[in-house]
Amino acid sequence: MDVTERELTEPWKGVLVTPARGSDIGVLVLAGSSGRVERERARILAQQGMTAVSIRWFGGPGQSPGICEIPLETFTTAVDFLRLNGAEHIGILGTSKGAEAALLTAVHDLRVDAVVAISPTSRVWCNVGPGRDGAHRPCRSSWTWREQPVPFVPMDGSWTPAETDGGPVAIRGHYELSERTFADLLPPAQIPVDKARADLLLVAGGDDAMWPSLPFAEQLAQRRRSAGATVRLITRHDAGHRPRFPGEGPAPASPRFHYGGTPEADALLGTAAWPHVLDALRNRG
Repeated sequence: MDVTERELTEPWKGVLVTPARGSDIGVLVLAGSSGRVERERARILAQQGMTAVSIRWFGGPGQSPGICEIPLETFTTAVDFLRLNGAEHIGILGTSKGAEAALLTAVHDLRVDAVVAISPTSRVWCNVGPGRDGAHRPCRSSWTWREQPVPFVPMDGSWTPAETDGGPVAIRGHYELSERTFADLLPPAQIPVDKARADLLLVAGGDDAMWPSLPFAEQLAQRRRSAGATVRLITRHDAGHRPRFPGEGPAPASPRFHYGGTPEADALLGTAAWPHVLDALRNRG
């Protein structure tokens, strides 16, 4: 399907990819802590007949340099943008910290019809990187809503990575330690997905080395089921943090982080999830 791409500069940098014939389905595509604009992912969704927008939601002009007290209104504004561009059905597809943002946005904005959360978390975590003041510490929430910080779980500063001889580091253990250390803060930091109107699709690999996304996804699914709400979980035990959909190239290697999985397993998980992703975003889930 032919698509057109338009660069966005206001109110954030990004890209809008639209099917030649237009669409009444709009999808907000959110990367995780890489901060990149997900051009390739937006393009393959547009080729499936959806209007897709991917934005830089931190690290850009006028934005926080890190994932620190990011206003969730950043994403509700993107929902406004999609509706102004003809979308009647709204989906958000987010990965990792972008999945955290997607889930929280659906909780607060009942216009969201579907969320696809890839390698998600079940709770809100503290900042990753500095805020607008340039400070990393003390820990602050990753998000705000109506100028108030969203309750969060801090990170235990005593954690040290396993010896890697200077290679990429697996940080999953840091999150697992922090859950134990700050167990009393877990309940208020839970993402209340039972309150979201949106349908929910979860995609998670059992070999995720960044954080325990499969246990997190199972917690989210249980929270939804206990409320009688719609949820679907797609997983593979050998996939890592970065599933890849048909039409996407392999994720680039990182000198800093070990993501788990293998390119083959990550592609197989993405392939298994893809028809469910399309159904969810087309409001057929």
